[in-house]
Amino acid sequence: MAFKPLHDRALVRRIESDAKTKGGLLIPDTAKEKPAEGEIVSVGEGARKDSGELIPMAVKAGDKVLFGKWSGTEVRIDGEELLIMKESDILGIM
Repeated sequence: MAFKPLHDRALVRRIESDAKTKGGLLIPDTAKEKPAEGEIVSVGEGARKDSGELIPMAVKAGDKVLFGKWSGTEVRIDGEELLIMKESDILGIM
């Protein structure tokens, strides 16, 4: 993949959740919510302070993360649906 996010942005691949509930009921595609869990594909170099000093990213490629329901911008790269989001939209690393 020839895409590298800029500044404090990350490229995230959604991780699909199970199609069953804990009780064993199947959830139809029309009732599923988009997962708020993903894997970092690539990251930018980080944000800059007003002084020009680089603030490195807290996440790296391969990290599994949780993010807000409406976070990021959906893009299609090499036929794959991915999200580009700011580091501040990422809630935590799993």
